[in-house]
Order: sequence, then C-alpha cells, then structure tokens
Amino acid sequence: MTATTAPASTRRERTGWYFYDWANSAFSTTVITVFLGPFLTTVTELAAGCELGADTCHGRVHPLGLSIAAGSYFPYLVSLSVLLTVFALPVMGAIADRVPRKKPLLAATAFTGSAATAAIGFVTGDRYLLGGVLFIIANIAFGASVVVYNSFLPRLAGPDERDKVSSRGWALGYLGGGVLLLLNLIAVLTLSVDGDHQRTLDLARWSIVSAGIWWAAFTLLPLRWLREHPTAPVTQQHGNLITGGFRQLGHTLRGLRAYPLTLFFLAAFLVYNDGIQTVISLASQYGTEELHLAQSTLIVTILIVQFLAFGGALLLGAVAARIGAKNTVLIALGLWLVVLLAAFWLPEGAAVPFMALGAGIGLVMGGSQALSRSMFSQLIPTGKEGEYYGFYEISDKGTSWLGPLAFGLVYQLTNSYRIGIVSLVVFFVAGGILLAMVPLRRAVIAAGNTPPHLI
Repeated sequence: MTATTAPASTRRERTGWYFYDWANSAFSTTVITVFLGPFLTTVTELAAGCELGADTCHGRVHPLGLSIAAGSYFPYLVSLSVLLTVFALPVMGAIADRVPRKKPLLAATAFTGSAATAAIGFVTGDRYLLGGVLFIIANIAFGASVVVYNSFLPRLAGPDERDKVSSRGWALGYLGGGVLLLLNLIAVLTLSVDGDHQRTLDLARWSIVSAGIWWAAFTLLPLRWLREHPTAPVTQQHGNLITGGFRQLGHTLRGLRAYPLTLFFLAAFLVYNDGIQTVISLASQYGTEELHLAQSTLIVTILIVQFLAFGGALLLGAVAARIGAKNTVLIALGLWLVVLLAAFWLPEGAAVPFMALGAGIGLVMGGSQALSRSMFSQLIPTGKEGEYYGFYEISDKGTSWLGPLAFGLVYQLTNSYRIGIVSLVVFFVAGGILLAMVPLRRAVIAAGNTPPHLI
C-alpha cells in the first residue's frame, strides 16, 4: 500500500476496530471520569486521619517522605503516570511498527491494564499507596494499548474516510462506556444506603472492578476480527524488540525535524487536549469536593455526557464533512471555554445546572477528540503510524500531565477547586491559537500523503 491508495479493509474488520473503543472506554468513563478520583481521594483522606464522610479534609499524607495534601494526591498521580508514559508510549509505538503482527501487542497491553484495574478491588482501608501503584500501571497500559489501536486507522480507511471512521469509533466508545456506567448507576442507586459511607465506598470499588472485567471481555472481539496489515517485511535486527524499539525511537526523533508541520500540529494538540483531559479526569472530584454533589448526581451527569457524546461525535463528524475537521475542532474549543467559565460560577449543591453543563460537554467532547485523531493520521509518514501515535497518545485519554499538575498546584496554594478549574482556560486558548496557525493541507503533503478534499 502506498500513501495515495485506499487500504483494503472489510466492514467486519472496521467493526472490530470500533469495538476496542467500546471495550477501553469503560476505563475512561467508570474509572477515570467517575469513580477513581473520589474513591482514591477518600482512601487517601482516611490515611491522612480524616473521618469517613467528612465534608472537608485538610489532612496530608507522606508517600516517599513527601508532604502532600490529600485532595492533591490523585491529580499528582495522573501527572506522574504521564511522565512515565513519555518514555513508554513512543517506545511501544516503535515496537508496534517493527513487528509483523500488532494484535499480540494489543492483547498484552489491554489485558495488563484490565488486570490492574480489577485488582483495585484489593484497595481497602487506607491503602492509598496500593491504589496509586495500580492506577499508574493501568493508565500506562491503557495508553500503550491505544497507541497500538490507533496505528490501525490508516490501514482501515483512506484520506477522505478517516474522519468518518474515527468518529464512529469514538461514538461507539462513548456508547459502550455509557452502558457500563448505566449498570453501575443502577447498582449504586439500588444498593446504597443514606448515611452509610462505607457501603458507598465499597460500591465505588466494585464499579471500578467491573470496568476491568468489561475491558478484558470486549477486547476479545477486536482480537478476533482485526487483520494484520504489515506495511513491509520486517527486517531481522540484533537485540530484542525492546532495545530495538529504543533504537528505532532514536531514529524517529532525529527524523522528526523533516516534518516540522506535523510537530506543529502535535504541539497544538498536546496543549488543548491537556485541558480536555484534565476536565474529564477531575470533573467528578470537582463535583464531590467543591460542589458537594451526591455520587448518584455525578454518575447521572456523566451518563448524560456519555450518551450525548455518542451523538455529538457523529454530529461533529458530519459538520467536518461540510466545513473541514480543523474548523470544526476550533469551534469545539470555543465551546470548551464556555463550559469552564460556567463551571466556575456553578452554585454549591446545584444538581440540575451541573447536569446541563454535562450535556454541553457531551456535545463537543467526542467530536473534538475523534477529529483530532483523524487529522493527525493524515500527517504521519507511511509505516511510522505506531511511533507517531506513541507521541500523540502521551496527552490523550486521561494521560495529560500539565493540566492536572496546574490544577493540583493551584489547589494546594489556594485550597479552591474553583480557581483550579478556571485556570485551565489557558490550555484551550493557547491550543486553539496554535491549531489555527497550522497549514494542514501543506502539512499532509509534506508528510508524503494525499490530502483529503476537505480538511
């Protein structure tokens, strides 16, 4: 296959690719977006000596001798996991490009992440350190699996089809995440008891475990339906795949200078996606700690987000077919700014306005991410999909680090989640400006690819 020919793929194969989004979105939604932040924060507060169910806690924990506010522990964990992925994900991408079969890599990373997620069932009492270690393993494995998964996209769709295929994958992912979240919502509403904070904590723990099981079970479908698409015969090299992956990564880093416009787009994406991922990963903590909303309210809101994001991804995909992916993403970033400013002014305990805000997020979230993924696929030199998506994934799907770090620092300095959330405005403004400056059509041609008719 060359850069100017459309790849041969079947409908069954594309459906299998969509279903990995369905599988791994359980981790994004049930774990990252809803349960893990409040759950691990509560466990950390118990370790800091706070009472279970206390409205406020200013206690501190001391992992590795560091003094950390209990409320900052989870944002710092997100940042730490991403610092580690800076090294792991590009190497995983280089390995994916060197092997003739990518599906075993997809299986290994997906099952490692799902096992670590399910093991959070053992995080009881004040075992916040165990919870942190398992989260880091699961988050890195999650990112590594998505690197391999994304590298299939250029093999499944031609230049003019990728926005549609990518949007369908994101849409099905939000639908799958929403279905599991709905089941967890039913469990929480049915089994919870007013005033029994321990039962609420246990329900959150087992909801996280269910995401690990869901992730592993539905990964079997893409492993069965996807086909391998080697771009060239694999050359035998000395050393194992890991050391070879590091060597290949070095070649890629040196070669990136030949594609400055691809780097320019990647920089823009890293900035604005940091803001998106921080809002996603810390929204439930903001609702719990600052707005003092009930767990059931948060779950209902995220459920609204999930199902509206299914339609929103398809809607923005259709808009991109008329005005181009770049213009559509710029409009979505403007709407994200409205969301942040509205979140800052939300009154405490106001469930309905919080749900309305979630509806707005759902309409722009999936489309902005899906179209970013498909735009980047146009800027990758043929045969380098894994390596380049390794860099891309550093800031994708809950693995951003600058945003959570800024949020955690602002909270530690001000003890205000509201100031922390509004500080994220800078990521959307700066990222949007950078994206507007990227000449996408020229960047696609510079990467040796055929540009779509509308971009």
